[in-house]
Amino acid sequence: MTKYVLRIFSSKRQMWGLLMLALVPFVSCRRQATAEPPVVLSPEELRLAAVSTIDSITLPALADLTAIAGAECLDSITAAAWMLVDDATGAVISQHHAQEQRPIASLTKMMTCLLALEQGNMSDTVVVTPDAYVARNSRTRPGDSYVMRHMLDEMMLTSDNDAAYALAKHIAGDTLGFCRMMNEKAAYLGMDSTHFANPNGMPNDSNYSTASDMVRLVRYCLRDSTFASIVSTAEKDVPLADGRHMPCQNTNMLLTSYEGCIGVKTGFTRQAGHCLASAATRQGSTLVLVLLSSKSMASRFTESASLLDYGFNVLDSLRHTHSVPD
Repeated sequence: MTKYVLRIFSSKRQMWGLLMLALVPFVSCRRQATAEPPVVLSPEELRLAAVSTIDSITLPALADLTAIAGAECLDSITAAAWMLVDDATGAVISQHHAQEQRPIASLTKMMTCLLALEQGNMSDTVVVTPDAYVARNSRTRPGDSYVMRHMLDEMMLTSDNDAAYALAKHIAGDTLGFCRMMNEKAAYLGMDSTHFANPNGMPNDSNYSTASDMVRLVRYCLRDSTFASIVSTAEKDVPLADGRHMPCQNTNMLLTSYEGCIGVKTGFTRQAGHCLASAATRQGSTLVLVLLSSKSMASRFTESASLLDYGFNVLDSLRHTHSVPD
């Protein structure tokens, strides 16, 4: 994959052009002629290359980010770690201890959902067996059964811990096998500072990641249309296989309070603190943010909103003040 990325960004001008095409859609760019034939990448190669790009250098070189409106909010954020990026380019707008390994609570369920979509049959019936009923703080009960696609809604919207175990057992046969799948996928995505020990993020010293790795996972997941549809749903009446229905309200309050929010997932344990992976789209630009260990349920939303506002201010400032350099 490295050779593909190197070929895509074979010159400094091409990298600038990619960045500014994303940030300044109306800028007209001249294409640099090259004798080398174009590299044709598969959709999966393009997806992986896109989410593997993290650029911490370009934006600070373009502008004094501390002088842009909203930068003052950074000093008051209680979260222990975060990373905010422009999804189109991977340009980092703000980060704090983004490489620090930390517990991630129910942000873990993003990987569980992704693997279910990739490895599962969405029309299968998934049963909550007694051995999958482990958290006992979920709305699912032993004997409940769902069509898999509907169980994903239940898990992701309400952060149902036992639904995650039921899905893991159904797909892999047991939890250990599913965790192997999770860690294999993490390695494939280049999440080198991540390890999964369960499918739901309940406290476990061996279940951890970083804000940077989680940003990579979010960006990859959002490029799956079904995943994106699930995490952008604010509420849904989820059917069980026996005809009952479960009203589900998404735990991500930004979906109804922040303009342009398109997801993604909340998380909380005493060990991990209050976490939030979020994404929002405005004026054709999408920002992805992972915030870990904020001090309260409310602060994870207000701090995420402040960071997203700041990020959109940065992009807006660049649109108005910069063009592609010669």
